[in-house]
Amino acid sequence: MSQGLQRGRDARALRILGIDPGLRVTGFGVIDRTGSRLAYVTSGCVRSGTGELAARLKAILDGLREVIAAQRPGEVAIEKVFVNVNAQSTLALGQARGTAICAAVLAGLPVAEYTALQVKQSVVGNGHAKKEQVQHMVKRLLALPGDPSPDAADALACAICHAHGSSLGGLSLGGRRMKRGRLV
Repeated sequence: MSQGLQRGRDARALRILGIDPGLRVTGFGVIDRTGSRLAYVTSGCVRSGTGELAARLKAILDGLREVIAAQRPGEVAIEKVFVNVNAQSTLALGQARGTAICAAVLAGLPVAEYTALQVKQSVVGNGHAKKEQVQHMVKRLLALPGDPSPDAADALACAICHAHGSSLGGLSLGGRRMKRGRLV
């Protein structure tokens, strides 16, 4: 697990942990939201390696529990699994996602779920944006000195989506509304 720069925490800030689940690499990103201002806290990846599924899921659980204990988020945002052609891949991703949700729930944290379309729409303004566009906008929105890794960028984007209030959590939608998974 790698972690980036950490900054001080305002007492009024809402700390959000974003998670991009994956069986090999699970990205995480932590931001603080104070009013409409977003501040980068840390990001990185939990790597589960290869081998038996149970051991890999345990690595994800342990890694995310460590991040939660160190960063003490108030809420968690996680990307929903999309169904693809390979049922085995979809099932494995679902198990990694379930493990990530368990890490949050075991810590007593509320979990909000977002589709990739919602996350991209919230961060880039286009629900069909490419990974590079997401990385670039995450870098700009959080004033990062460089591009985060793709997995960390996706996790940070999920946290940003939650901070923008595009779905759950009782956050303001800024005058916009949801229509078929998109902000309009």
